[in-house]
Amino acid sequence: MDRHTAEPQVREMPGAKAQEWVDYHQQFSAPSTYVYEFVWDITADADGPFCTDVDGNVLLDFTSHVAAAPLGYNNPKIMDKIDEFDIVDPTKIAGQDFYTSGGWPPEDPEFPGPSQLMDRLTDIAGHYEMDTVFLSNSGAEAVENAIKISYQNGGHRAFTFDGAFHGRTLGALSLNRSKVAHRKGYPEIGGVVSVPYCSCDGDCTCGWKTDGPGGNVVADKLDPDQGVIDPEEVAFVILEPVQGEGGYRIPNDEFVRDVAAIRDRYDVNVIADEIQSGLGRTGEMWGVDHLDLEPDVITSAKGLRVGATISRSDVFPEDTGRLSSTWGAGDVLSSLQGALTIDAIHEHDLLANAVARGRQARETIEDADPETVVDVRGRGLMLAVEFDTKERREAVVDAALKRGLLTLGCGYKTLRILPPLDVTEREIDLGIDLLLDAIEDAS
Repeated sequence: MDRHTAEPQVREMPGAKAQEWVDYHQQFSAPSTYVYEFVWDITADADGPFCTDVDGNVLLDFTSHVAAAPLGYNNPKIMDKIDEFDIVDPTKIAGQDFYTSGGWPPEDPEFPGPSQLMDRLTDIAGHYEMDTVFLSNSGAEAVENAIKISYQNGGHRAFTFDGAFHGRTLGALSLNRSKVAHRKGYPEIGGVVSVPYCSCDGDCTCGWKTDGPGGNVVADKLDPDQGVIDPEEVAFVILEPVQGEGGYRIPNDEFVRDVAAIRDRYDVNVIADEIQSGLGRTGEMWGVDHLDLEPDVITSAKGLRVGATISRSDVFPEDTGRLSSTWGAGDVLSSLQGALTIDAIHEHDLLANAVARGRQARETIEDADPETVVDVRGRGLMLAVEFDTKERREAVVDAALKRGLLTLGCGYKTLRILPPLDVTEREIDLGIDLLLDAIEDAS
């Protein structure tokens, strides 16, 4: 497959082999969030955003595995370097109990691993004075550890935002406010208060702004005279710099400044959940880099290939037994991929590419002005198209799939577009043309 000339080719979706594979898989699997019956054939041709399914269909993947494969498939920006190493077994060790070396010296070994990944993470989070990392296996674990280290510094309450999604472990679920199916029937951490996530364009109409003494709903609750919550009880505020599951919502600037003021006034930790928005997806290394807000903790995963909780050394507990994980920090191959992804973003100027190609995609959709589209929004290559109804969105996802374009829903009636960070002008033209055809078909 040649990425420079490849195009989607679909005979039938799903094909007979895909259906058989899905039926076999579901004999054993618990119900989960499979979006459609696409079965990627990892033994077949794939390059960048192009991949092949078990029936031989060639698809253009504008999901990047929900941002977990930020450079798509078999990308030489990473694979050429991986191929240089003689990968050893085991590639996964008990990483919180044993150190691993990939050569000498530690600062620049032949084979970068967990230590070098943490070095790179403190470098790209250094402008927030973050110097310490705890690696884990997933985004949910990264959030759990962010919760733990924030509670470590006092307080038993927290603020989360309407529309939030932070993971599926019980602590992270307690912070979710996107879909009832995520939380119903499960016990929750107490003391979590949910408030509006203001994504209003201009003056706020969502309920964040009030006429109370503080000027917004959190400040009102913490007001020393008329509030109902003692600020000393609040351990953290957690927010997504761009809401993911909640519909790719971009925060209002005044709302962000209010959160920053609350952080400064009450010394409350702000956790920036960067699991989907981080690693260059928005055109900056971190989504919070777009905001007038200094986080105390950053959580990362997906495109990093491992989970990471990043903060300052004074935020982390001093006791060695407070944080641990047998397999956390132990996946040598995933840490290598994460380190090489950060290197590729720097080496190939992929932040600028994300901005340029994201602008191209947005402008192409906006210029077409489909009548069933009510909003096009996003930052960099974290893009969303909102439709007039949920049923329309579902029809567009299905129509795009039949044309060989992989997309995903989010929010209630929104479709998300997540091309690889090095997506080309040709690939954006190709993908957005397919999307516009699907929108017309679904209209």
